[in-house]
This record gives sequence, structure tokens and C-alpha cells, in this order.
Amino acid sequence: MLITGPWRMLCDFRILWSRGGEFVCYLCLEIMGTNKNLTGGQIIFSILYLLFWPFLFLRLSGDWKWTEGWMFVAWLLLTCAAVMIYLYVKDPALMVERFRKPGTGNQKSWDRVVLSGVVLLYAIWILIIPLDSKRYGWTTHFPNSLRNVGGIFLLLSSFFLFRSFTDNTFLSPLVRVQEERKQKLVTTGVYSFVRHPMYLGALFMFLGVPLLTGSYFGIGVGMLAVILLAARAMGEEKMLEKEFEEYAAYKQKVRCRMVPFLW
Repeated sequence: MLITGPWRMLCDFRILWSRGGEFVCYLCLEIMGTNKNLTGGQIIFSILYLLFWPFLFLRLSGDWKWTEGWMFVAWLLLTCAAVMIYLYVKDPALMVERFRKPGTGNQKSWDRVVLSGVVLLYAIWILIIPLDSKRYGWTTHFPNSLRNVGGIFLLLSSFFLFRSFTDNTFLSPLVRVQEERKQKLVTTGVYSFVRHPMYLGALFMFLGVPLLTGSYFGIGVGMLAVILLAARAMGEEKMLEKEFEEYAAYKQKVRCRMVPFLW
């Protein structure tokens, strides 16, 4: 199932965060390509597309002075910028891998279905939060203490997302073995804490944003996305166990997949 057209664009937008979370950055990187001699048009279009989803988020809220909404927008743009700059300067090979289209490179067939599901849930999640929190106010009496927790979650999300890129040059957006890059198993850095640190970063994002903005509907959709990512992690580990003999020992050393001390 090759994803094309507008749905492909949405999938591209999602892929950078989805291995733990990466959405806007991926699309902008794909637009840029691997050529560092960018044209003015490419740069402008990349910036505009990077700003589109935050703009839509605030527009749907109906309140351009929404403090929590702007906090999320600032977090999203800063995190994406940090990842984009790092890949562009320090790891162009990984940047190329992040461009890989769904359905190519021997991606597991089941992952194409799961990836589409995460794309759909992400779209619903980012659309429903401003509608719930501000425009229609479906969620009422949301505790301020939980908003503070949401802010902390976003800081943790940025840490695990960014470090996943810096610690693992084989961080493909697709479940596949990168034979052409002579892929090796990464067990250091944040990968010595949990086996899927990028999914942990996604968990903090999917819960942190609706907690910060006060959206029970956003929390519900975010939980569904986290459950789907957990299922993806289990499928990915079956592949890794077959391809890397040392993965069994790694599992014994790092006991938790994506939730520290729990799972």
C-alpha cells in the first residue's frame, strides 16, 4: 500500500515524531532534500509549511491570545528546529533515511497499516484539542495541577525525541532493516534507559499537549495513539530479534520497552 497524494503529505508530516513523534520537521526536511544549496523558494515553502499546522491549531481554537496554545506552538517549532538543524549539519545520512517513502525499503507490510492508523489518530488529536479546549469548551473544570504536569511532559518529550536522533543514526521512520547502511544495534545513550526512547517521547507529547491545554478528548485520542505505538514497538521487536542475535541480551539488560519501570 503506497501512500500518495494529500494522504501521503499528511503521512510525511507525521513521520518525524512518530517513531516517538516527529511530524512537521519531516515534511520540511523532505521539501529541502539532501542538497544544502537551497533555493529561496525552497526555504520559504519549508518555513510556511512548518508554520501551517501551528497556525491551524490556533485558528481552530478561535482565540489568538490562548496562552497554552502558544506554549504548544513554541514547543513544537523549537523542537522541530533543533532536530532539523542537527540532521542537516551532523547526520545527513539519517536525514536521507527520514525521507524514505512509506512502502519502500522492505518496510514490513503490517507497518504500513499501523503507520496509516497513527497518521489518522494524530490528525484527529491535533484538530480536536483546540476545538475542545477553547472553541467549544467541551472539557470543563480541568485542574491547573494537570496543566503543570503537561508542561513537564513536553520538556521530557523534547529531550527523548532529540536524543533519539543524536544517539541512533539508524532511526528510520519505517519498520525495516537498513541493510544498505549496514545497520547496527544501538544500545547506548537513551537506548540504555528504554528500548524505544522515541516512542517514550511520543507518549509524553500525546499526553503532555492535552494536559497543558486542558482537553480530556485530546487525552483520550492521545492514549489511543500511544496504544498503537506500543503495538508497533512489539512488532518491531520481533523483527529485531530475528535480525540481530544480540537483541535478546539487550532485552535482558534494558527491561522496559517505552514506559520506564512499567513496560
